[in-house]
Amino acid sequence: MALNIINPGLSTSIQDLGRPGYFHLGIPIGGAMDRFSMRVANMLVGNSEEAAGLEAVFMGPEIEFTNDTAIAITGADIPVMIDGVEQPTWTALAVSKGQKLSFGFLKAGARLYIAIAGGITTPEALGSRSTYPIGALGGFEGRNIAAGDTLPTGTGGNVNIGATVAPAMRRMPSNPAILRMVKGLYWHRLTEASGAQFLNDEWKVAPEADRMGYRFRGGKALEFVDREQPFGAGSDPSNIVDGCYSYGSIQVPGGTEPIVLHRDAVSGGGYFTLGAIISADMDFIGQLQPHTPVKFEAVSMDAALSARKERHKLLDTIRAELS
Repeated sequence: MALNIINPGLSTSIQDLGRPGYFHLGIPIGGAMDRFSMRVANMLVGNSEEAAGLEAVFMGPEIEFTNDTAIAITGADIPVMIDGVEQPTWTALAVSKGQKLSFGFLKAGARLYIAIAGGITTPEALGSRSTYPIGALGGFEGRNIAAGDTLPTGTGGNVNIGATVAPAMRRMPSNPAILRMVKGLYWHRLTEASGAQFLNDEWKVAPEADRMGYRFRGGKALEFVDREQPFGAGSDPSNIVDGCYSYGSIQVPGGTEPIVLHRDAVSGGGYFTLGAIISADMDFIGQLQPHTPVKFEAVSMDAALSARKERHKLLDTIRAELS
């Protein structure tokens, strides 16, 4: 059983929930940028939530099915067609051998997720099928998919065709997007006025936004507390002696344009980080298009943990309804 890739779309890759445990070796966690959408797509077709599917950016691929199966498409709002007939998203769909899946023009969001009953079964690399092209790990021969590829799939179980997730439970960012953050170890490097200005400004997603990180523009440059730069930190006040980066870290090279480090980001470097986006909001970043307005909101650790708990509750509700 397999999928024939007729047209790969734009930067379409095989992703699952990632390969945690290797960050200390410089290998990022990887996996779906919008983990919520990936999980729900797998739930709809009866897969384990860790199963591998496809993540497509801005444009969907064109795929031919070599066997009868079931699929679900979640994430970005985009028209979905089977043999040219439009189908609902966030819904379990039946497809027959020889039918073709295609997509229209993106309406909202940035990334769509395609789950296939049985999952994609390319070889694992360090416990994951997620594509990490820089390290040639996972994916299809260590890369994104291309026209002419044939992707192996597993055997699916019973699928409730037509099962759907209500629009109210489809988690997508607001406009402007609110990205909650916890202040970090280097927040004290900012003047009090500059820290308040950073949170007050409206930023916009820059065109340089990918799986490694999202850059933001439009706010005022940061002002730093005067200090004597330590040996090895360089002359720019945004520089530090090399430190570790967490998933979701907000670094600001030169103090001008914040970058939120995402699934395929490096594990450390010489830029200070003023905080980190809370885990519950990292999925939202993967759905932001260039030029989308964004506000950063500082929250406590307790609030961050509560938000994570609420996201888990929503997933539990969806699991219960689909079962």
